[in-house]
Parts: sequence; structure tokens; C-alpha cells
Amino acid sequence: MITFEKFTLKNGLKVIVHWDKSTPIVAFNLLYNVGARDENENQTGFAHLFEHLMFGGSDNIPNFDEPLQRVGGDNNAFTSNDITNYYITVPKNNIETGFWLESDRMLKLAFTEKSLEVQRNVVIEEFKQNYLNQPYGDVWLLLRPLTYQVHPYKWATIGKEISHIENATMDDVKSFFYTHYLPNNAILSIAGNVDVEEMKSLCEKWFGDIPPGVIKKRNLPKEPQQTEPRRLLVERDVPANAIYKAYKMCNRKGADYYITDLLSDILSQGKSSRLYISLVKEQKLFSEINSHILGCFDDGLLVIDGTLQDGVSFETAENAILNEIERVKTDLINGLELNKVKNKIESSHQFSETSILNKAMNLAISELLGDANEVNKEVENYQKVTAKEIYRVANEILNESNCSTLIYAKIKN
Repeated sequence: MITFEKFTLKNGLKVIVHWDKSTPIVAFNLLYNVGARDENENQTGFAHLFEHLMFGGSDNIPNFDEPLQRVGGDNNAFTSNDITNYYITVPKNNIETGFWLESDRMLKLAFTEKSLEVQRNVVIEEFKQNYLNQPYGDVWLLLRPLTYQVHPYKWATIGKEISHIENATMDDVKSFFYTHYLPNNAILSIAGNVDVEEMKSLCEKWFGDIPPGVIKKRNLPKEPQQTEPRRLLVERDVPANAIYKAYKMCNRKGADYYITDLLSDILSQGKSSRLYISLVKEQKLFSEINSHILGCFDDGLLVIDGTLQDGVSFETAENAILNEIERVKTDLINGLELNKVKNKIESSHQFSETSILNKAMNLAISELLGDANEVNKEVENYQKVTAKEIYRVANEILNESNCSTLIYAKIKN
């Protein structure tokens, strides 16, 4: 059970404080309610660019990392299609350094041509290295626009194409910042051996005077229901053939979210899972195969992906996947198999809560989704799932008319 207190500053900044006396470290997590889905389709990659720009310094702090390192702290960030999240861990006695750093760059990021050029080049190089010049690196650049045709999930966090970042102007960058990086568009979560009243005082001191902004109402186009199979075949210079099958599923707050997550685990969590035993171990069609869900804030995906053994045709491999899917759609999962995946999730959840940073991060994300206390209901939500519910969801979503398939073929010599 994660206990916490919540309060909101006059400028709209939501704050969550979790007291944990077992650690000398304090986690300081600042979540901004902006992700790649909030970008203009002709100017993508901006949320990810800002993940980098925010470390380029502010008007008063030219080097973000240096003062933090001097007090034994550490920091990083990540961007998704839904959020941008910055986090700091610092010894308890130096927590005010975290307040100083985060509040200063929220108040006024240093918009310099040099910083923009440096970070632009970093992002462009990342795009090339991780997405264009790496085996299988462009999978999501291909799969997203295949599965999403209307919703902005159709582009990856890195962006649709390099030119969008190459052509970003200072005015573009400033506009994006002052639209989204606002106290009333953020959630600050603090976890550690801290005093709640002291945290309230420090929040007022460092964040209270930052003016709020006008948050544009998010009005994203809803992806229409998919009614027929979609397929894409590409050839790439890769060591082995691969196949990716993406099925539409509900969003992170959907009633079937936990059911679908367990369904994906039954298919491929570990070496005792259905897909592994049948397709890797027994039939030896794949060298590896996985299934997972995207925990998206809007309608997401259940993805099955595998790397084929040499000499195995795509038709044979895909039919084998479909046969396993048919099994889960035909017969109820037995209690032993269901309890096994539930227990793995519970142990993983308990292990994650040993990290003070994980607790701070999960509280902020849950609050953004509607209620920070949902972190305390996660295990219960999984334990409530029944075999009949998994059978129902499998039959509703694991259909070819709801599937986008990427056939990723190695170039024949």
C-alpha cells in the first residue's frame, strides 16, 4: 500500500507526496501531460526534442547536470506518445536542489540557437542510429502508420521523418514549450523520507510564482474500428525474417485493459508460455517470439512478434501463430495457467515498489489517468480477471479483421 497526500498550488501544479522512511534517497518526478500525440502531423518529434532541450539549461542554470552531480544526485527523462517525464534522485538533505533545477527550467528554458542546434543534431543522429541504420530499427516507423490511419499514434515518438526536426525553427520550439510546459499541465510527485508540510512549503517557494498558461483542449481524432486485415511486406538487410502482428485493443483506462494484459502474458510470458513452448521449443519455427501490449492512454495494441528460423516460410510461421490464437479463442484457460501469470504480475509489482523512483513515477502517471490511488488497486485488478473474460476478449480482438501484419523479410542474396 503506497500512502500519499495530494495538494494543488494556485497555479494549477498538482503535487503528490509519498513518505517512505526506509530510504535516504528522495525521488523527484515531474510529469508533463504532453507526448507525441499532441504534435502537429507536419511537425513531429517535438515532444522528444524537448526531452533533450530541457537538459540544455535555463536562464539561470546553464548546465543542468553539474549542480545535481555536486550534491550526489542523478537525473534522466523519457518521452512516449502520451507523456514526457523528468525525474531526479537526490540525497534527502539536498532535495531543494531538485526544486531549484526543475522550477527554473519550467519557468524559463534557455532558448538559444546553440542549444537548439546541439540538441537537434543529437536527435537527428539518434533517429539515424536507432531507427534507420539498425536492424529492425524502422519496425515502428512502418507498423504505426499501418495500424493507425487517423489517430496521431500513427507516428513514433522520434517523429515521422528527420526533416521535421531539421526544419524546426526557434519560433516553432518556443510555441510548443509555452503551450505544454506549464505548471497547470504538470504533476510533481515526491517520494522519500520527507515531511509533507515541508514539501508544501518548498513547492510554494520554488513553483508557486510560476504563472499558469492556457491549456488547449485535447481533441484528437478517434481511430475508426478496423474492419479488414492490413498487410505490409518490406525487405531489409537483416539477419533473419521476422513477423509482427498488431491487434487493436482498449486504452489504459478501458474495462478490458487488465484482461488483455493477462491474455498477452498467457501467450508469451516466459519459457513456459504457449507461444514459446509450441512455436520455439516443439515446432522450432521461431528463434524467439513475444507478445505484449502498449499501455496507451488512447486505444492501444496487442502485438505478437517473432523471428523466424532459417528455412521457415512466412506462411508456415504465421499459420502457426494463428493456430495458437485459435486455441486461446476456443478453450477456457485453466485455473493453474491463469494463476501462474497473475502471480508473476503480483511479484513483479511488489518488486517494483522497492524502488522509490518507481513509486513516484507510478503515482504521477496514475494521477494523470484520473486517480493516484489506482496504484494500490493494480494487483487486485489483475486478480479479479476470470478465464471467461480472457476467452471473451480473445474472441473480440484476436481476429484478422482487427489485425495489421508487417512481414519483415531479409534481402535474399
